[in-house]
Amino acid sequence: MFKLPKVMRAVVYRGVNDLRLETLPVPRITSAEILVRVAVCGVCPTDIKKIQHGTVAPPRVFGHETSGTIVRVGARVRGLREGDRVALHHHVPCLDCHACRHGAFAQCAQYKRTGITAGFEPAGGGYAEFVRVLPFCLPGVVKVPPRNTFDEGAMLEPVNTVLKAVHRLSLQRGDSVWVAGQGPIGLLFTRLLALRGIRVLASDRAEARLALAAKFGARLVLGADDPDFETQLDLATASNGLDAAVLAVPVDALVTRALQLVRGGGAVMLFAHTQRGSAIGVDPAAVCVDERSLVGSYSADVTLQKEVARLVFSRRLDVRGLVTHRFPLARTADAVRLAANPSVDSLKVVVAADTT
Repeated sequence: MFKLPKVMRAVVYRGVNDLRLETLPVPRITSAEILVRVAVCGVCPTDIKKIQHGTVAPPRVFGHETSGTIVRVGARVRGLREGDRVALHHHVPCLDCHACRHGAFAQCAQYKRTGITAGFEPAGGGYAEFVRVLPFCLPGVVKVPPRNTFDEGAMLEPVNTVLKAVHRLSLQRGDSVWVAGQGPIGLLFTRLLALRGIRVLASDRAEARLALAAKFGARLVLGADDPDFETQLDLATASNGLDAAVLAVPVDALVTRALQLVRGGGAVMLFAHTQRGSAIGVDPAAVCVDERSLVGSYSADVTLQKEVARLVFSRRLDVRGLVTHRFPLARTADAVRLAANPSVDSLKVVVAADTT
């Protein structure tokens, strides 16, 4: 049995842009919970916004794209044991309320609760050495096969969010989709769509990301500021217009532009617009008469877990190359800064939180 210490290191959010490496008690679990020794935690834009804009009250320990090893299992927990390598999901719906019956899991009251903590108000806890998984989040635990890495385990949650959005678009093989932004999320969209036989037209400002988008299956890559951008899209779709556009960057101006570029009956997916308060001008007739849809998708869908695990662990969707920067727990603030202000060579940033 793993010898459990009494205290651990954790990065505590103390206010806007204030992350501090502190010593906290190792969480104690109940008979219906598990304790996981964190190996890797990805840096997610959702947490970055909370840290930079102070949208939640301190103190908290953030980090929710987490994988690690189970070190304690409550007596009433079934199907999991000490030593299991696992990936965690911090939001799991009840599957029984009005929202869940309509498939709107992210609107479920239970889903909106965070079910993983390293201390304080549950906030994911992955920027710590140990996390406690509450009972309602146990259905979100996925075992990581021996041949796969903890990085791959940590990527299950972001892959899940993207696959959920792809499902919401209801596309058909051969459709043409513009994916705006080829950061880690945009690249996941590009690959998942390409695997479904979708013709992906990818755009970004960085040449290196466009090159990677081509490797991930994009049929056409375009510089975001290319003066012939719309002409190239027109040629690529034989003047029929796009079936859908995915906005993987939170640029308000792209919403109206995308609505103009999709054909009648097409859809524009908003994936990165998580900051409230913006207002954009939309021609109502484009929605009513032309039947163009504005579609949103937020967070993960636990019912897709098996499909996501098959894609990632089989490496049909090989996420390993997306992880470009790794920081030790003590440098979590640096990891957050890089993820918030990407360099030309950075994609997915992770924190290696294990105690070794």
